[in-house]
Amino acid sequence: MLYTFMEMTRAAMLPWRTAANVARTSLRSPLNPMGDTLAGRTAAAAADVFESLTRYYGKPEWGFDTVAVNGLPVGVEVETVWRKPFCNLVRFSRDRAALAAARKVKETALADDPKLLLVAPMSGHYATLLRGTVEAFLPTHEVYITDWADARMVPVMEGRFGLGDYAEYVREMITIIGPGAHVAAVCQPGPPVLAALSLMAQDNDPARPATMTFMGSPIDARKSPTVPNKLAEERPFEWFRDNLIHTVPSVYPGALRRVYPGFLQLTGFINMNYERHVDAHYDYFANLVKGDGDSTDKHRQFYDEYLSVMDLTEEFYLETIADVFQAHALPQGNFEVKGRRVDPSAITDIALLTVEGENDDISGIGQTQAAHTLCSGLPKALREDYIQPDVGHYGVFNGRRFREEIVPRMNAFMERHAHPAKGRAA
Repeated sequence: MLYTFMEMTRAAMLPWRTAANVARTSLRSPLNPMGDTLAGRTAAAAADVFESLTRYYGKPEWGFDTVAVNGLPVGVEVETVWRKPFCNLVRFSRDRAALAAARKVKETALADDPKLLLVAPMSGHYATLLRGTVEAFLPTHEVYITDWADARMVPVMEGRFGLGDYAEYVREMITIIGPGAHVAAVCQPGPPVLAALSLMAQDNDPARPATMTFMGSPIDARKSPTVPNKLAEERPFEWFRDNLIHTVPSVYPGALRRVYPGFLQLTGFINMNYERHVDAHYDYFANLVKGDGDSTDKHRQFYDEYLSVMDLTEEFYLETIADVFQAHALPQGNFEVKGRRVDPSAITDIALLTVEGENDDISGIGQTQAAHTLCSGLPKALREDYIQPDVGHYGVFNGRRFREEIVPRMNAFMERHAHPAKGRAA
């Protein structure tokens, strides 16, 4: 009943949000003599904060149609190249003529641009959370990303979607992109992506990629356990099943589907840094009163994305809790995909890079590095590890340090290990 109650509450708040919008608009009208007074600005700011805290945040747009290459704008078109009920494979197609001009090369040279699949986390937020990650690689790569579906929008007739299905989806998308590509798993996808690549190696699949990069991923959540890790271990599996799984209300296409609601996930995120979020909204209110447009715009951009959340299927969430955070199935050698045992040691020619953040409070240092231990069949020449100083979890895949320090390392790594895969595919 919790999900239904939340929807009823959201509907009941609609008149109040409408009133807040009307008050805000009228107080900021140049025709209102009260608008430029302290009282007027304060009332308008209060209405703005109220509206933003009670609004329903849907799936965000990607929000960019160009990318800067050597200081010149290059057009970008977002297109879906593969569809399934629980995920779309999205490609960011660059304007080839503009890109060639910006890089001062012939258009035919762009055919050699490496293909990069970014596997976005399915842990509450949409793939658009990696907007900055995509933009960082577009000047040099043909970028694809996994656009996971909101479970409440998928009809029950489409069936179930578990952790094994996730791994199979990833394998299919890698095959669609073609051999010799590069795969980067951001946070949560680490275990299922490693499982998918292990199965490709076990099958000697010619479509397997040239490199795999894991960024802040819980490959082995026993290493440097964080607050989320400890919560998953301390509470019994039944607690998660009985308290966090709810039924999608009839107002959504996925009515009657059992899910882990996005609003519960968001509550957990906020509670981890509650005081920081309270301070951020107080500063937002104060900046609205002062008229500091730059600061308020930055706040809106961040929270419009942060507060946009999606539901996860019951089976995917509970299998992740059980296999990744409680049984530690992958490092224990017990991870299975549709009944097949996964063996990461079978990987012998997919170069491995692990990236961690020094201050990561979601996936502690060592959790991602564990991939090197599991991929024991890889020669040392195909392995690299990097810990980025002075960044937390988000900084591993976004922000200034990511762009200036992590991206160049990833680009160099992928370039170094691209040719063997091309030769293997041939």
